[in-house]
Amino acid sequence: MKVCVIGAGCSGITAIKNLLQAGVTDITCYDQNDQVGGNWIYSENESHSSVCETTHLISSKTMSEYMDFPMPDHYPDYPSHRQVLAYFQSYAMHFGLLPYIQFNTKVSQVEKLEGQRWKVSLSTGEAQEFDYLFVSNGHHSVPRMPDLPGTFEGELLHSHQYKNSRPFKGKRVLVIGAGNSGCDCAVEISRVAAYVSISMRNPQYIVPKFFLGKPSDTFNEGLLWMPKPMAGFLRKISLKFQVGTYKQYGLPEPDYPVIAAHPTVNSELLYMIKHGKVHPKTGIEKIEGKKVWFKDGKSAIYDTIITATGYKIALPFFDKDFINYEVADRIPLFLRMFHPEHPTLLFIGLFQPQGAIWPLSDYQSKLAANYVTGKWQLPTTIQKLAEKDADIIEKEFRKSKRHTIEVHYHAFLKKLKKEIPKDAPAWVSNKKDKIDKELVTPITQSN
Repeated sequence: MKVCVIGAGCSGITAIKNLLQAGVTDITCYDQNDQVGGNWIYSENESHSSVCETTHLISSKTMSEYMDFPMPDHYPDYPSHRQVLAYFQSYAMHFGLLPYIQFNTKVSQVEKLEGQRWKVSLSTGEAQEFDYLFVSNGHHSVPRMPDLPGTFEGELLHSHQYKNSRPFKGKRVLVIGAGNSGCDCAVEISRVAAYVSISMRNPQYIVPKFFLGKPSDTFNEGLLWMPKPMAGFLRKISLKFQVGTYKQYGLPEPDYPVIAAHPTVNSELLYMIKHGKVHPKTGIEKIEGKKVWFKDGKSAIYDTIITATGYKIALPFFDKDFINYEVADRIPLFLRMFHPEHPTLLFIGLFQPQGAIWPLSDYQSKLAANYVTGKWQLPTTIQKLAEKDADIIEKEFRKSKRHTIEVHYHAFLKKLKKEIPKDAPAWVSNKKDKIDKELVTPITQSN
């Protein structure tokens, strides 16, 4: 079988590795960058990457590993973007993936052919045909801008464009949105700016990175054996002990379960609020010039507005009449990867977990590779199963664009593991001490 993989980020490289593991060798991966890493290739200039200078993981090291490639012992609980990039590139080298990747090559168009095959047109002007198409181009590269009530005459940015705090020294800055990117921007800019506000339209849990000295996601993992109501109560009460009430910080109090929304994991925002460095604001009522009025009747003047309002699910190589998830409120895919109408089209990593993406992409890829080689068959009820998966998202999470592809990490992992054949090929990995030595520094194609 001839397989095309779009993207050599965290999901694309594990797709290649698992295909090789299953015995598939006619693989071509196209990536627009000059190196492995996708979203984690940091640049001071605006690019496809949403990573900024101070980005660290918000999931802990032990919850962010590929199944056959543990992160090294010398990595901290929350590795930096540079360490994460080194990890991905070492993974690609360790499993011999680089010969299958064509760098500096953007996929410009994909068309479906007869017989469930695919024509892939490239930025080089070439075109190739494939039996299977694996889409792993990520979903954090095309910013979603909000409709602001008025015209702002200052500097207007999306958090995707934020790279470091230096341009905001001495300025008055408003950050819109209290997700992970919004909180990171507010905290970092508050170290140098004259005044920083964060506008929060809806209540949001702000979860510290540590609980009792351990990463918070490992605490949540320890609650999985409990009945859901008891686990939910313990999550809320543990947060209460750590932060008190959010009203004490001038923030709206959430009235929904902790895991019903994508978590904001940040240990510094509440600290900065209590130190007068970040000023909470309600939703925006209107904007005139550089003045912003908020829903509570208060107003302030700002030099810069940064909108941390998420990303579009962009598949620019598909005709919008074929597949268009940018405007979709519901995306029915079985196991978040199998399209009911296109059996040779597989999405790897098109989900947003409450944790790291790539360990789950690893298991998706393992299942996909076994499907390509005939060890696993698509169920005949795939249409119903895809709709059921979409139903679960609508039931489990608050309705918003942010949660269109949201999954619970452990529940989703369990579903994927259940589907993988017992006789699935395994990779015989080298010893962990060798892996440790490989994880030194990011590489580029040139070296």
